[in-house]
Amino acid sequence: MVARLPALSGYRMMWLYVMFDLPVSTKAERKSAAKFRNFLLDEGFEMAQFSVYLRFATSKEACEVFIDKVRRALPRKGKVHIVSITDRQYGNARIFTGQNRERRAENPDQLALF
Repeated sequence: MVARLPALSGYRMMWLYVMFDLPVSTKAERKSAAKFRNFLLDEGFEMAQFSVYLRFATSKEACEVFIDKVRRALPRKGKVHIVSITDRQYGNARIFTGQNRERRAENPDQLALF
C-alpha cells in the first residue's frame, strides 16, 4: 500500500527567519558568531541579509524541529530572534536591492526525503 502525502498548502508550509545580533569584540566572540552562522548554513538556511537567515519548511512541525536545533546551537552571548511565517504571508514580501526590486525566493520544486 502506498502512503499518500498531504496536499501542500500555502497556509501549512512555513518560512523560518533567524535574526541575530552577536558580539564580535574578541577573537572568541568572532569564532562563536562564525560557528553559529556556519551552523545555520549547514542546516539549510540562506542568508537574506547580514545576521538574517531564512529557511523553507514543509510544515509547522518541521519548523519546530529547526527551532529546537537552533535553540541547542545558540551562542552563549548575544540576542537571537526566531520568527516563523506561512508561505502565504511570505508571498507578500517585497524585496529591494538598491532601487531594484528582486523576486522572492521560490519554494523548492520537490521535497527531499531522508
